[in-house]
Amino acid sequence: MKDIAMDFEKNIDGGALADLRVLDIATAAAAPWASTLMADFGAEVIKVEKPNEGDPIRSWGEQKGNVPLFWQSIGRGKKSITLDLRKEKGKEIFLSLCKTADVVVENFRSGTLERWGIGPDILHEVNPKLVILRLTGFGQFGPYSKRPGFGTLAEAMSGYSYTTGLKDGPPTLPSLPLGDGIAGIFGAFSIMVALHARNSKRIGKGQVLDLALYEPILRLLEANTIDYDQLGVIRTRQGNRLPQTTPRNLYKTLDSAWIALSGSTPATAERVLRAIGRADLISNPKFSNNRARRENADELDELIQAWFEKHSLQEALVIMEEYEVAVAPVYSVKDVFEDPHFQERETIIKVPSEELGEVALNNVIPKMSLTPGSIRWPGPTLGKHNKEIYCNELGMCVKDLEILQQENVI
Repeated sequence: MKDIAMDFEKNIDGGALADLRVLDIATAAAAPWASTLMADFGAEVIKVEKPNEGDPIRSWGEQKGNVPLFWQSIGRGKKSITLDLRKEKGKEIFLSLCKTADVVVENFRSGTLERWGIGPDILHEVNPKLVILRLTGFGQFGPYSKRPGFGTLAEAMSGYSYTTGLKDGPPTLPSLPLGDGIAGIFGAFSIMVALHARNSKRIGKGQVLDLALYEPILRLLEANTIDYDQLGVIRTRQGNRLPQTTPRNLYKTLDSAWIALSGSTPATAERVLRAIGRADLISNPKFSNNRARRENADELDELIQAWFEKHSLQEALVIMEEYEVAVAPVYSVKDVFEDPHFQERETIIKVPSEELGEVALNNVIPKMSLTPGSIRWPGPTLGKHNKEIYCNELGMCVKDLEILQQENVI
């Protein structure tokens, strides 16, 4: 590990994506997340926002004073400019910016860019090498393509919510924008695939990436798909269990803490039985293999829960670690901040902020030995980089900006 740490000190400046320019004209979470991931690794991401309003995500969650906190993270590393794409002058300015861009990220309803006169055909006339990510609720074609879409709908229609929750309870939505986050990761991945295809000269030009919000989370539910196709099985809610393997659950300890346990391989399942003092059950036909354990999951969970009820969290962790059982305490965010392992790996770091002085943000992942990412700054104030982009790049003067502001173009 020391050698790896030394390698990090010899990194290449600028980040792996420092030669890329991304125009992020999207709003809300999924598509902007894709460009944030690219900004983390050095891409110049220009966030194009509606004048006087900005991305609605600026109003999500808590605020400290008038500073939106979630925006500090999802907007990090980006340059903010204001521009009304619906106006003719706004369209002209945007097309000028597209000439030097590598990527455009958008999430308007299908047909919106075409209606504004800046659809992919027009953009590729200006710059044939543009990679255009279109991340919408239901994609660019199909019966639902004109519908508005949010991650919540993706979580519901993918089958995720149908299988999430207590066995006798209602379907459950996650307490975070999960569908958006997964779609953002897939979006960033798809951009990098398209850039590789362009730069490797297999194609030599940009292309359009059509990604629907529900598709990435559905992709992760692949076991549901094949089980239904081959066996007609419709997975339902099973609480904290996995349908594929057991034991896997949350268990309550003597001191009313919660501990997560996974025995997803034959070896780890055996370790669980040894740890709770029931090595005799390893050869029992009810628990001798994964299929048997799944069929007798209730009984197995009762045995494990009874053991945890006799031990405090710390006692249980010590014993389970002795037997090399995969367990972890259920953390609150306070626990996350205080965990020494997370601290040593700098999982969360403090970043200087003009508005807040300093702000804690989740660090860039993964850690790369030669081209590590970095958080250059938290989410910027609306239009912070107007002068830099419009004057330094497009040759406008301060008077030009004043006129554009009066006309509500920027």
